[in-house]
Amino acid sequence: MKVSVIISTYNREKYIGRSIRSLLDQAWSRENYEIIVINDGSTDHTEAVLRAFGNAIKVVSLPENKGLPFACNIGIKEAGGRFVVRVDDDDFVQEDFLKTLYNFLAMNKDFDAVACDYLLVDEKEEAIAKKNVTEEPIACGIMFRKENLIDIGLYDENFLYREDEDLRLRYVKKYNIYRVALPLYRYMMHSENMTNNKDKLNFFDKILKQKHKK
Repeated sequence: MKVSVIISTYNREKYIGRSIRSLLDQAWSRENYEIIVINDGSTDHTEAVLRAFGNAIKVVSLPENKGLPFACNIGIKEAGGRFVVRVDDDDFVQEDFLKTLYNFLAMNKDFDAVACDYLLVDEKEEAIAKKNVTEEPIACGIMFRKENLIDIGLYDENFLYREDEDLRLRYVKKYNIYRVALPLYRYMMHSENMTNNKDKLNFFDKILKQKHKK
């Protein structure tokens, strides 16, 4: 097993299937990677959608909603791959996403993680804009060396929002993240995006700044 893909999902029956299908349709042998989905206490039909994929994915179901960082940490601990990459349950990826990021890490021993550029897309999957991941980083589409994530203590489970920013700040203190200037990731914009909750984003932004102040 080379790569473990982690998807944390909560009440995403509308989107989770598209995300998983894009990972199953990779131009790479399925022997090289696994898809681990953490069903974080969903109360809609997400569980039924996941069952439809059978043994193609590994599902870990939590009895109650524990929050994104908790679920992601469960996924990382379950991961059997050397490298770990997170994909959001409402996003999807190009067919060469995993193979490209893996090759960059495998062939460059001095790279500790690689992140690809991404496209913002609407609910019709039409591109809105291309984004430079260094200038406008997102939580997903970053392939890490698993041992490095364990070394920095994984996600801080207190950060129900901005968990990715906290992780990245801790990660780059010891390791590097290299940019792959290819838009291999698709970040879907819709009314249910967590980033639409400005009150919680601002609340956790204050906590983030307090934690990482010099």
